[in-house]
Amino acid sequence: MRERWFGATGRKVPEIALEGTIDIDGALVLDDISDVSTIHEAHHAGTPIVVRCASAADVYAALTLGPVACALVTDETLLDLDLAGMTYG
Repeated sequence: MRERWFGATGRKVPEIALEGTIDIDGALVLDDISDVSTIHEAHHAGTPIVVRCASAADVYAALTLGPVACALVTDETLLDLDLAGMTYG
């Protein structure tokens, strides 16, 4: 399981997690990545950023943004995505 830094908390979290299985207190939780300026502001403030994702494409899009700490999913099959394969073929 790959991990990412959870903002400036000094803690790491899984890059893809099943919703409800990790503590996301204090995070900016978004339903999509459309508000890039808010994402960058939160990142510069050290606030962890978590994005809820419903599809493989959503997970991929969220995790292409460096400031995003974690993609939250409700479908367990999304936990096993091959992000490198999606990126490099």
